[in-house]
Amino acid sequence: MTPRSWLYVPGHRDDRIGKAFDSAADAVVIDLEDAVPVGAKDRALANALDALRVVPQDRRVWLRLNAIGTEWLDHELAALAAAAVPLAGVRLPKADDPDTVAATADRLTCEVHAIVESAAGLLAAPRIARCHPRVTGIALGEADLAADLRTEGDGLTWARGWIVTAARAAGLASPVQSVWTAVDDPAGLAATSRVGRAQGFFGRSVIHPNQIDIVNEAYTPSPEEQDRARRIVECAAASMAAGESAVLDENGRFIDPAVVANARVVLDRAAATAVRGVKA
Repeated sequence: MTPRSWLYVPGHRDDRIGKAFDSAADAVVIDLEDAVPVGAKDRALANALDALRVVPQDRRVWLRLNAIGTEWLDHELAALAAAAVPLAGVRLPKADDPDTVAATADRLTCEVHAIVESAAGLLAAPRIARCHPRVTGIALGEADLAADLRTEGDGLTWARGWIVTAARAAGLASPVQSVWTAVDDPAGLAATSRVGRAQGFFGRSVIHPNQIDIVNEAYTPSPEEQDRARRIVECAAASMAAGESAVLDENGRFIDPAVVANARVVLDRAAATAVRGVKA
């Protein structure tokens, strides 16, 4: 199942980790980086390892590690190698350089999502997306990126298109959309999530349980979308069975292969999100 909602939980708050596991989020990310005070880094890592040892079988968990070049990252990588806990993947912040991302991925045995948060990382995004087989995702950390680029408002629109292009050109999954920090603005979260999906993102990071259902809904194909996709796929199958090279919909309009392929993506995502017992 491709996660729609990625719920971040501070690693030093062990009381919240269990609640996150019980939430409706498709993925849980135990945060060892920005949400954790410097003095609580060791406790956060210990809590994360303890949680991974008892994580429910149907709940795969990710960690957001500390940034490349920090003293904490090396400690985290060594601890993960020694513990051999069931970890779905890591989100690696401050991904600026393909070589250092690849070197970090070499020390892991799980998937790696590289989080681009600077102008240098944005420029290198196409190479970061291809730097190591374990790099299966690339995304933006928009707050830090906006600060580095000295932009605001819609100033990151082009960067979002660039990161989507870098991911898809490398054969990676659609990027996960960056967090919506205004927890008290659910309407804004819903609207920007719909825009994100239209821009080529799939799924979104969330920082509060109240955001989960909104993101899940935004990234779930609607019944109308599913119905249209099903009709397109059925028309394509009927044309193939009849030996026809052209695919026409019920109104006699031509449907090209790209439209058929996108319809199959819609149906695959709808089928995956319908399996609520599976948590990725």
